[in-house]
Amino acid sequence: MAIFKCNNCGNTIDVQAPPETCPSCKEKCEFVDVSCYIPECGGAGSPNVNPQVFQESYKADKK
Repeated sequence: MAIFKCNNCGNTIDVQAPPETCPSCKEKCEFVDVSCYIPECGGAGSPNVNPQVFQESYKADKK
C-alpha cells in the first residue's frame, strides 16, 4: 500500500492506487504519492508520509 495525497484538498489515503474522485472533497483530483520508506520518515515496514513531498505537493496557495 502507498499513501496518496489529494493535490486539491490535502486529504491522504492509504490505498494500492489512487481513486478517480477524492473521497474527501468529491472532486476529480490529481493524487501524489507521499509515501516514505526510509528511516528518516519513521522507519521501515509500512510507509509513512514523506514531509518534504507532502509540503511541496499541496496547493495551499490557491486564492
